[in-house]
Amino acid sequence: MVARAYTVAFDGIEARTVEVQCAVAPGLPAFNVVGLPDKAVTEAKERVRAALSSMAIALPSKRITINLSPADLPKEGSHFDLPIALALLAAIDIIPADQIESTVALGELSLDGKLIKVVGALPAAMTAAAEDRALLCPKACGAEAAWVGATQVLAAGTLTEVLQHYTGQNRLIAADPGEIERPPVVKDLREVKGQERAKRALEIAAAGRHHILMIGSPGSGKSMLAARLPGILPQMTAAEALETSMVHSLSGLLDDSGISRTRPFREPHHTASMPAIVGGGRGAKPGEISLAHNGVLFMDEFPEYNRSVLETLRQPIETGDVVVARANAHVRYPSRFMLVAAANPCKCGYMADPARACARVPQCGDDYLGRISGPLMDRFDLRIEVPPVAYSDLDLQESGESSETVAQRVQAARDIQTDRYADHPNARVNADIEGSLLEEVATPQPDAKNLLRTVAERFGLSARGYHRVLRVARTIADLEGSEHIEKPHIAEAVSYRILSAQQS
Repeated sequence: MVARAYTVAFDGIEARTVEVQCAVAPGLPAFNVVGLPDKAVTEAKERVRAALSSMAIALPSKRITINLSPADLPKEGSHFDLPIALALLAAIDIIPADQIESTVALGELSLDGKLIKVVGALPAAMTAAAEDRALLCPKACGAEAAWVGATQVLAAGTLTEVLQHYTGQNRLIAADPGEIERPPVVKDLREVKGQERAKRALEIAAAGRHHILMIGSPGSGKSMLAARLPGILPQMTAAEALETSMVHSLSGLLDDSGISRTRPFREPHHTASMPAIVGGGRGAKPGEISLAHNGVLFMDEFPEYNRSVLETLRQPIETGDVVVARANAHVRYPSRFMLVAAANPCKCGYMADPARACARVPQCGDDYLGRISGPLMDRFDLRIEVPPVAYSDLDLQESGESSETVAQRVQAARDIQTDRYADHPNARVNADIEGSLLEEVATPQPDAKNLLRTVAERFGLSARGYHRVLRVARTIADLEGSEHIEKPHIAEAVSYRILSAQQS
């Protein structure tokens, strides 16, 4: 007799079904796991043996073979412990074999039979729902997996509870979905003294999900501004929360309470490697650009990053996803993020300060910012200078509007875009529009179009730069509730582009 249980193996954010087959046959006592298991899966037999022993269940003195099918698919991770234990219990007639075949199971076993949290419960629940099966997982993963809502999620704390469920002694109760409430805004825009133009640029960037580069001397408030960006961003929609949480689930970043609708804010250090930013390493795991999907990727000291790391950002910025290709893995991750970069104007940072400028001005600034290639620079929709704050501004009790006030305008602009692109699945915000859709929704009025043409010829804007100005202008018009793109909208959008044209 061959008993079967089902689990998943992860290929990017996709969870592929794996059939766990267990055969108990006469012969010398042995316990073998086959089907391309990694070290963690191979060691599962010892954890399963100890867990069953803690429940006073002895393995038969026979030859036990566990096959993970399909055999040519690599199996990685400790979540194979529970399905192996289920298949083995069914093979020795302790639990009904037909019941476990209607369940997708995953979970790590401790030596005393407790179920330990594993990564990937959310993608596994999606696969279970697609195959019309229930999901059995550790209790710590229940709230996360139950958020899918399309399948029954059974969350158990120990292997004993699982055994009692399948033998009818004590049925497990379906887990309830959990959701982390949005945390209160701790870092408020009003705390930033001065820098009204930078605050306006952040509002536009948040409203249309535009990429922004801030250039300013040390201490001018670039990092402080970026840290307050989450306070003005709208919460993720249900679809966005599911997409982002699937990536975070694979990385083990979800809280026990379930998923969150707060947009991710990732800020890697400038010494981060290419696999850390783009994805890769053992198992081709998602990188920072995928962990920032539907959120913000803040890269401080932008020119200090390795040149090869910066250049790999160009394709994900355009396509919204990244393919991590390795010799033994080829996976695709979503990476539709908002890039916020901060840089000093030169190596010392005080090029614009007459009292501190070095003798190499302006060559020092050209050399430093020259580390950012022209094609990458061209992909920033907004580029602003963040000047030093005047000492008189530091004495102000209040400076500008609060994050709550700005967030309301951003949400209103996002609502306009949601309605506008309801019939266009590939576009959610103004930063996504292109081709005929761009011409349809972002065609400026005649006088505004003449201004844009004059500026494009004067500063030599590329075709990409021309279209990005139109997208920014569309966002500015949305913030004002205007149906048409007028001349002031183009003028403001162009003012955030001239800096890049002068530096490139």
